[in-house]
Order: sequence, then structure tokens, then C-alpha cells
Amino acid sequence: MIQAVLARWSHLPGGGQESARHGCIGGCVALSEVRRTFPEARKNVPGTAESARHGRMRYHCAYLHRCAPNPLPMTLSRSDYLLNPDVVFLNHGSFGATPRAVFDTYQAWQRRLEWQPVQFLGVELAGHLAEARAALGGYLRADAGELVYIPNATFGVNVVAHSLRLGPGDEVLTTDHEYGACDRVWRYRRARQGFDYRRVSLPLPLSPAEAVVEQLWAGVTSQTRVIFLSHITSPTAARLPVEAVCARARAEGILTVIDGAHAPGQIDLDLTALGADFYTGNAHKWLSSPKGAAFLYTRHEAQPMVEPLVIGWGWEAEPEMSYGSRFLDYQQWLGTIDYSAYLSVPAAIHFQAEHDWPAVRAACRQLVGAAIDGIGELTGLPTLYPRGGYEQMAAAALPPQTDTAVLKRRLLDEFAIEIPCLCWNEQPLIRVSIQAYNTTEDVAALLAALRVLL
Repeated sequence: MIQAVLARWSHLPGGGQESARHGCIGGCVALSEVRRTFPEARKNVPGTAESARHGRMRYHCAYLHRCAPNPLPMTLSRSDYLLNPDVVFLNHGSFGATPRAVFDTYQAWQRRLEWQPVQFLGVELAGHLAEARAALGGYLRADAGELVYIPNATFGVNVVAHSLRLGPGDEVLTTDHEYGACDRVWRYRRARQGFDYRRVSLPLPLSPAEAVVEQLWAGVTSQTRVIFLSHITSPTAARLPVEAVCARARAEGILTVIDGAHAPGQIDLDLTALGADFYTGNAHKWLSSPKGAAFLYTRHEAQPMVEPLVIGWGWEAEPEMSYGSRFLDYQQWLGTIDYSAYLSVPAAIHFQAEHDWPAVRAACRQLVGAAIDGIGELTGLPTLYPRGGYEQMAAAALPPQTDTAVLKRRLLDEFAIEIPCLCWNEQPLIRVSIQAYNTTEDVAALLAALRVLL
């Protein structure tokens, strides 16, 4: 069957005898892989839709081989994760995916909690959290006393927006690339406190960093009190020059709040050098900890501004219930919840360290580049980035008439591909995320499906 398919596609560029002998990056796509990728094509009958789909897969593998003739090796595989093997998962950016080894640690913490809940929560937890904060502080190059664990980055933005004393005559400045949930946080506070919330448009592809800072500063006025930015944006996967923005804002007496939801694990971070007043990030996305682990960084000088979002025992904490500072007391204890995800973050850090994560990131970036180039070749639309201007996640433009909700549903229902399709500033986009478990065959499956659906 495979030989028959290869023969049918021998006339295509990049296909034929040479492709048949050497295969695509990572090896030939086995027929079982095609059936896994396209579960609706089941019958082993030459000349059917299955043969055509397999041909498209081989064609796109050949295309990827031309884009990346010397692919960097991945040190991990899908079996190291808990993901459904019947789904091509290209959406790590939404909620992450946890390696088996880290998930085992997570469950071990849960069992330890259940073994003696009173002792664990009432006596041991403060010490365990201190150790977990110390590990996170080393990873982020930040003082552990400036970090507190929280459930997710949106929670962190809520804490800061709730705490800042803003009112009529004050302005919060942001961009048109921000994550919808966090944008809603500021709009909610604006409606109740009366400050102005203003967006600066940053067209894609982004200008060089210095020009982006100037574009942003065109929106700064004498009433600007806060600048809120994403480090890596969610809808457009653009990395903003937050270091330069924070330095200039500090010099002008403007507070900076950085949404780093997509940064930890995807890029190296030095929060002390970065200079933000407040920085919140997820550990469960690109650092791949269990779900519900994030952090809020607040530099020591800014901590007196921070108020509790949830009022509990941390308010006016007795000495025996204190975590060591008012900042930690106000934020760390939210009542009876499962803290196991927080305590598993050191295991996620260790997992990436022992698997040479800089090399993993490099391989992922290479595959991301091939993916967005392939989509651009299909659509004829220009790239949204300068060459190499992305990390492990990137967006590609889709034709203007694309119904992104329908496309997303069909990719999953008909081709078993999980990937976000969205609209940003009326531009349809598809966002590709590549993590250690992804393969060239995953990207080839996406390109083959888009060739059918677009």
C-alpha cells in the first residue's frame, strides 16, 4: 500500500524515488501514523481518500525537509507525556502538557497530603512552599521573598489591578495584543474606579525593539500611572521589549505590570534584571508543571502596595501562621486547596534541566519556523515576523474569508489536530505551538489538512 502511494506521488516536487528512499525528516510516515492522524480514513483500499491524504503527508514532509534539511534532534517523545496519542497536539500554548515524570511527583505530593492532611497543611506546608519558592527563585533569578505561588497568571493580574489605587484622572496604557481575560480585568476595574484604559496599536510584523518602545511611548501622557504588557503575547505570539519598557517607565515614575504567562520555560528569564514592578507568569504552560501553578513576582519596594484578593487567615496573621512577610501572608494561603501543583514546580525545573532544554527549544524553534513558512506557502500571505522573530509559538495569517471557528472544529473533528484558530484585529490567524513531543509528521499533518480545508 505504501509503495503504491509513493508511486502515485512520484511526480510531485520533493517526492518520487529519492523521497521514497530517504523519507521525510524523522523517517517515513507509516500507514499507521496516517490512520492515527486522519482517523476518519480507515479502509486500506488503493486509490481512496486515504491514499491521497498519505500523499499529501509525504509531499509536506518533503517540503519540511527542504525548509530544514538538518533538523535538530528532539531528546523526548510523545511517550514521555500523557497526551492522547490519537491527536496531533499543536496547542501547548493554551494549557501546557505535563511530562509523566513531573506528573508522578505531583501525585506523590497529593498522596502525602491525603496521608495526614492536618499535619501537612497546618504544620509542614510553609516549609515545603519556602523550598518551592527558593527553587523557582533560582530559576527566575529573583529573590524568593519576591515570589508567591498563585493558580494562574490571570489571578496575578487580578491581584495587582485590585491593589493599585487608581481613579479618575489616571491612565493605564496597554497594547492591542493582550490576552482577553487580562484585558477584561482592567476594563472591569476601570468601570468601577473611573481611570482611563488606553490601547496602543502595534502592527505586525513588529518594528525593531527601539521603535516598538517609541510606538508605545507615543501613548504615554502625564496621567499615565501604569503600563501593562505581555512579555510574549497570546494571540500573536510576539515578544515585546519589556526590559526597555520597564527601564524607561521606572525613570519616569510609571509602574509596570508584565503578563509573562507564556515566558517561563520558553525563554530564559532574569526577573531582577528585567526590572518590572510586577510580573506574573505560568509554570504550567512552557515550564510544563501540573495545571494550576503560576507565580506573582513583586519587587520588595512595591510589596506594600499589594492587597489580598482573598481575605483569610493571612490578614493580620498571627506569628505562628505567618509565611515571613505581609506580601506572602496576604497571597499564599487561600484556604483549603490542593497545593501539590505549586510543590511540583521544582520537579518541572529539574526535568527540563536534565533534558538539555536549550537544545529542545532550538529544535522547537526550527520546527515552528518550518510550520509558519509552510502555511505561508499555502496561503500566499506574508509572515508576521522577521526571520527568527518567534520562540516555540508563532501565528500565521489565514485568508480574510476564513471562518476560524469552523476551521478549528474541522481540524479537530476531521483530522484530529488540536490547534487554535482565532481572529485578531479582524485578521484570521492560526497559532502553532511546538514542544518537545512534537514531530515533523505533526507539522506535515497540519499542512496537509490546511491544503484541503483552506
